[in-house]
Amino acid sequence: MLCLGFWRGATVGGSPRVPFLCAFLAPSRVSRAEVCTWRKSRVQSRHICRVCRSEGTPEKPLYHPCVCTGSIKFIHQECLVQWLKHSRKEYCELCKHRFAFTPIYSPDMPSRLPIQDIFAGLVTSIGTAIRYWFHYTLVAFAWLGVVPLTACRIYKCLFTGSVSSLLTLPLDMLSTDNLLADCLQGCFVVTCTLCAFISLVWLREQIVHGGAPVWLEHAAPPFNAAGHHQNEAPAGGNGAENVAPEQPANPPAENAVVGENPEAQDEQAEEEEEENEEEDEAGGEDAADANNGAQDDMNWNALEWDRAAEELTWERMLGLDGSLVFLEHVFWVVSLNTLFILVFAFCPYHIGHFSLVGLGFEEHVQASHFEGLITTIVGYILLAITLIICHGLATLVRFHRSRRLLGVCYIVVKVSLLVVVEIGVFPLICGWWLDICSLEMFDATLRDRELSFQSAPGTTMFLHWLVGMVYVFYFASFILLLREVLRPGVLWFLRNLNDPDFNPVQEMIHLPIYRHLRRFVLSVIVFGSIVLLMLWLPIRIIKSLLPSFLPYNVMLYSDAPVSELSLELLLLQVVLPALLEQGHTRQWLKGLVRAWTVTAGYLLDLHSYLLGDQEENENSANQQVNNNQHARNNNAVPVVGEGLHAAHQAILQQGGPIGFQPYRRPLHFPLRIFLLIVFMCITLLIASLICLTLPVFAGRWLMSFWTGTAKIHELYTAACGLYVCWLTIRAVTVLVAWMPQGRRVIFQKVKEWSLMIMKTLIVAVLLAGVVPLLLGLLFELVIVAPLRVPLDQTPLFYPWQDWALGVLHAKIIAAITLMGPQWWLKTVIEQVYANGIRNIDLHYIIRKLAAPVISVLLLSLCVPYVIASGIVPLLGVTAEMQNLVHRRIYPFLLMVVVLMGILSFQVRQFKRLYEHIKNDKYLVGQRLVNYERKSGKQGTSPPPPQSSQE
Repeated sequence: MLCLGFWRGATVGGSPRVPFLCAFLAPSRVSRAEVCTWRKSRVQSRHICRVCRSEGTPEKPLYHPCVCTGSIKFIHQECLVQWLKHSRKEYCELCKHRFAFTPIYSPDMPSRLPIQDIFAGLVTSIGTAIRYWFHYTLVAFAWLGVVPLTACRIYKCLFTGSVSSLLTLPLDMLSTDNLLADCLQGCFVVTCTLCAFISLVWLREQIVHGGAPVWLEHAAPPFNAAGHHQNEAPAGGNGAENVAPEQPANPPAENAVVGENPEAQDEQAEEEEEENEEEDEAGGEDAADANNGAQDDMNWNALEWDRAAEELTWERMLGLDGSLVFLEHVFWVVSLNTLFILVFAFCPYHIGHFSLVGLGFEEHVQASHFEGLITTIVGYILLAITLIICHGLATLVRFHRSRRLLGVCYIVVKVSLLVVVEIGVFPLICGWWLDICSLEMFDATLRDRELSFQSAPGTTMFLHWLVGMVYVFYFASFILLLREVLRPGVLWFLRNLNDPDFNPVQEMIHLPIYRHLRRFVLSVIVFGSIVLLMLWLPIRIIKSLLPSFLPYNVMLYSDAPVSELSLELLLLQVVLPALLEQGHTRQWLKGLVRAWTVTAGYLLDLHSYLLGDQEENENSANQQVNNNQHARNNNAVPVVGEGLHAAHQAILQQGGPIGFQPYRRPLHFPLRIFLLIVFMCITLLIASLICLTLPVFAGRWLMSFWTGTAKIHELYTAACGLYVCWLTIRAVTVLVAWMPQGRRVIFQKVKEWSLMIMKTLIVAVLLAGVVPLLLGLLFELVIVAPLRVPLDQTPLFYPWQDWALGVLHAKIIAAITLMGPQWWLKTVIEQVYANGIRNIDLHYIIRKLAAPVISVLLLSLCVPYVIASGIVPLLGVTAEMQNLVHRRIYPFLLMVVVLMGILSFQVRQFKRLYEHIKNDKYLVGQRLVNYERKSGKQGTSPPPPQSSQE
C-alpha cells in the first residue's frame, strides 16, 4: 500500500497555524500504535512558547499552566515571569485561570526548622516592627501633635495682645496644660490655613485661565470719587465671558418685551465699541506692561515642577515611606500656618478692632456674642477700601507693578468677602426670616428667640444658617426644574446653574462690587417675598379658618408612650430614605408644573411665551414650519437675538443668546404677565396651605389609633402623613397608567404586584423586623445592660427601643460589610440589592440571608441563656453566683470569642512568619505548575524530562 502524507495547517483562536502530519498508512505494513507515537513526537517537537515563539529545550522547558489550548497553550517559565511583572497580574488574561508555582527548597533543608532559626527570624521581625512602630509614632506625633499644638499656641500668643506672651512663647510651646483641647483647636486652625492656601492657589488659577478684570489689565482714567465704578464698569460687558445673565439697569418690564427697537441697540453697541477702542489705544502702554508683568509671573520651569511632582508623593510627604524627609515638610507647614495666621487673621482683626474702637462701636460688637468674627470682617472691608484707594494712586503715578499687585490683593479680599456674604450671610438672613415668619406656627415669640440666642448664640446661629441653606438649595432645585419645563429665555433674569459656562468665581472676579450688592438686595427681596407668600400668609389663613389646628407640637415629653429617640431613628432610617430615594416625586412635581403652565398659557394666551411654539408645530411638515417662521418674521415677531433681554444676553455672552427661543407676543402683553404673576401667587398660596395641613392632619389621625390622645412631635406626624400621601399618589398613578391596557392586563398586573408586595412584606418582616430586634436585644444584653444596670437591680428591656437601635446597627453592619472584603454575606447582600424589589427572590433571600443571620443571632442569644439558667444551677452554686453568671455571661462569651479570634489571627501570623523564615533560608527557586485538564484541577504532575527546571 502507498503511504500518502500531507501537511495541513490548523488555526486555534486566531493563532498562527500549527502544522501537523496526517498520514494514511497501510495497516498491513505499519501498526496503529507506531503511527500515533510518530505523530505525537512530531507534534511535541513543534510546541512553541506563546510569548517568544521558541521551542522548548532541556534548559528552558515549556509548561501549560492554564486552560488555553492550541498555539497559546505552552509558555516558558521565564517568559511568564517577565510578563507577570509587566502586566502586574497573577492570572491568565484570556481564560482567567490563576497561575500556580511550587517552591523548590535546598536539599539540605530539615523537615522542621531549628529553634534558633525560628528565634532569629522572630527577633528580626520584632526589631523591624519596633522600628516601624517608632517611625510611625514619630510621624503621628509630628502631624497630630506638633503641627496643631504650635498652630494653637502661636494663634493664642498673637491674639493675647501682650508683649510678655511673645517672650514666653518658647516655654508655652513646651507646656503640658490643656494638651487635648489645644490640639483640637490647632487642628481647626491648621484646616483653616490649608483651606486658605488652597483657595489662594485656585483663585490664582482662575485669574490666569479666566483672565483678570479689564480695570486691572488696562490703565484707568484719573481717579475721582466715582473712579472705582469707572474702572470696574466695563467688566460686565467685556471681561465676563462666563457671567450668567442678570437684571440690567433698565426696568424689568422693558426687559420682558422682545423685539423693541433693535436698531437703537445696535447703534448703542457700536458706540460702546468705539469708546472701548479709544480706551484701549489710550492705555496700550500700560496694558503691555501689565501683560509683561503677568508673563514674568508665569515664567516657571515646567520640567522641574513635573520632576518634583513625580518625586513627591503622599507617602513621602507625610513620612509613611520610612524616610525622615517629612520633618522638613512639618517645618514648612508650621511656617505656613504662622504666616497665614499673621496675614489673614491677625492683621485684619486688629485693623477692624482699632477702627471700631475709634468709631465707638466696640460695645455694640461685644453685645453680638461674635466679636472676633465681626471685627475681622470689618477689618477686611477696610482693607479692601484701602487697597482700591492705593490702586488708584498707583495708577495715577504709573507704578505698574505696584498697581497690579494691589489690584490682585483687592481681588483676593473682594472674592473672600463675597464668598462670606453668599455662603454665610445670605442663608443666615433667610433662616432668621423663616423663623420670624413661622413664630405663630409654633406658638413662639421674638422674646423666646432672643432668650434662645442669649443662652446658646453659636448653636442658634448655626441652626438658622442650616435652615437657610436648605431653603436656598430647594429653591435653586425648583428653578432648575422650571427650566426643564419652560421655554428657554423665560427665566433670563435668573442665573442658569446648569450652564457649563457659568462660573460664580469668575463673576466675583470680573463684576464690580455695586452689581453684587444690587444682586444681593434683589435676592433678599425675592426670597423674603416668597417666604411671606408661602409661610406667613398661609399661617394667618389657617389660624383664621382652623383655630384649633395650630400650633404644631414640637416639644419633647418624657411621658410619651414611645421613645422620642426610637421615633427619631425610625424617621431617619426608614421614612426619610424611602421618600428621598424615590425619583417619582420629582416627576410628579414636574408634571404638575407642566400642567399648570399649559393651563395658565391657554387661559392668558401666553402658551407661546411660556412653552414656545415648538409644541404647537411639532406635528407639522417642515415646509409649513418654514412658511410660518417667514410669516412671523414679516409680522415683526422677534427672532433669536432680538429684544432687550436677548441683547442683554448677547452682551454678556459676546454673541447670540444661548438657548433663547422666539415667541409670539399677544395684545396687552404687560397686563397678561401681571395676571400670570397673580395666578402664580395664588397657586403657590394654595399649594402651601395643602402642604401645611394635609400631611399633618393625616399623620395625627393615623397616629391617634396608636398613641391615643398623647401629644407626639409634629415631625413624626408630618412624616407619617407625608408617607401615606406619597403611597396613595403612587398607587393612583400606577392604576391610571394601567387603565389603557385593558381589564385583563390590569388584573394580571394587580396579581403580579400583590405577589410582589406579599414577598416584600415577608422579607421586610424578616430583615427589617426580626433581625433588627434580635440584633438590638443582643446589643442590649452584651453592652448596655452590663454597663448601666448594677448587679442588685433587674434590667428592663423595651422591645421598641431595641428594634429601633437594631435598625441602626443593621444598617451600619451592612455598610461595613459592603465596604469590606469579598465574603458570603457581602455577595448575598449585593445580589439581593441587584435584584431589587421587582425581581425579588424570596427563596434565595430566606435561604442565603435571613436563615443564616437569624440562626446566628438566635444561637448568640439562646446558648448563653441556656448555660446560665440550665447548666449553672445544676452545679450547686449560690444564688449570688447564679445572678453574676446570668448577668455577665454575655460579655464574658463576647470576650472569649474576641480572644479566640485574636489567637486564630496570631496563629496565622506565626505560620506566615514560619514560611517567611523557611523561604529566606532554604528557598532556591520556583517551578511553574502545569494545568491538569483531565481532573479539572491544577496539579504538580512531573513534566517530561525536557520540561524540568529548578
